[in-house]
Amino acid sequence: MNDVGIVSTRFYHWPGSLQLECGADLGPLTIAYETYGELNSTGDNAILVLHALTGSAHAAGRNSPDDRQPGWWDPLIGPGRTLDTRRYFIVCANVPGSCYGSTGPASINPASGRPYGLDFPVVTIRDMVRAQKILLDHLGVRHLAAALGGSMGGMQVLEWGFLYPEMVTAIIPIATCGRTSPMQIAFNNVQREAIYADPDWQGGNYYGHAGPQRGLALARRIGTITYKSDPSWTMKFGRTMVDPACYYERTGQFEVESYLAYQGRKLVQRFDANAYLYLTKAIDLHDVSQGRGDYAGVWQGLTPYCLAVGISSDFLYPPGQVKEIVHLINTAGGRARYKELNSPYGHDAFLIEFRQLETIIGPYLNGSPA
Repeated sequence: MNDVGIVSTRFYHWPGSLQLECGADLGPLTIAYETYGELNSTGDNAILVLHALTGSAHAAGRNSPDDRQPGWWDPLIGPGRTLDTRRYFIVCANVPGSCYGSTGPASINPASGRPYGLDFPVVTIRDMVRAQKILLDHLGVRHLAAALGGSMGGMQVLEWGFLYPEMVTAIIPIATCGRTSPMQIAFNNVQREAIYADPDWQGGNYYGHAGPQRGLALARRIGTITYKSDPSWTMKFGRTMVDPACYYERTGQFEVESYLAYQGRKLVQRFDANAYLYLTKAIDLHDVSQGRGDYAGVWQGLTPYCLAVGISSDFLYPPGQVKEIVHLINTAGGRARYKELNSPYGHDAFLIEFRQLETIIGPYLNGSPA
């Protein structure tokens, strides 16, 4: 067995107050996290794994013997795997604003004794990274061999390179961007509007009730469309009907429609609608040059080595955005290299193409980049 086995999600309750970019203070702060492997005596063998929009701290292993699915990056983490727990201390933390144990809109507001709801302050990618730094300090981590993650996780990776460059040897952003594009903002806007339009959203004060299940499900269906590619939809479903006998009926469904409905139902069972609102907003606000100066010029401040990974068929974060990161870093005198996952699976490929990720990431972590 080379997996990490049964793991527990832990919680760090920080009594302090985190000053957010929006000017608000968030505290006390709870950070949910998991670790795999052991931290060495000098505290410098750690790797930080950052999750995407609806991800959690559960990156590897199983939380109980009955778990049907392991953590979301399980094939990469474990003894002898790419993120080798015999060598590295792997940390994955749930971001503030989420609903998987870290402080978020569903958490109790100490000022009112009720869930925050829309009283929760706006959080940014930088706020998430500052919270992770608080956790790493608590764990005794003094240096990161690497920080890596995809999508929203990749945005956090980049901010680690800007906020704490002296603490990180290498950053590996995957399927992400240096600043969110108008198209990406537009898709997030439509998803949020789907939640707002649900009468059960109740202005965000739905805790204790069913909540905006239809709105959140629709938001997820919209998002799912952007995570795939046309070839992947065709390979998986084609034009197959759920029931061919219903071909000319108004309610007849293609299998792709049924799949989208399933994805919506599945997210409703595990995610909070307000958290979805806050985290998509954080993605929209992502811009490494915000408050730092000219976009092309700020990359001089990013000194860790960067391995940026794009996905050939990514519709949401196309390869050109990832290549731009590499170009700007190298133009600014830094060290960056581009690699690409050749995959038909679209944006989701960083959660599917584990063999390719092993081939790309492994040599960099082992000190012999190809």
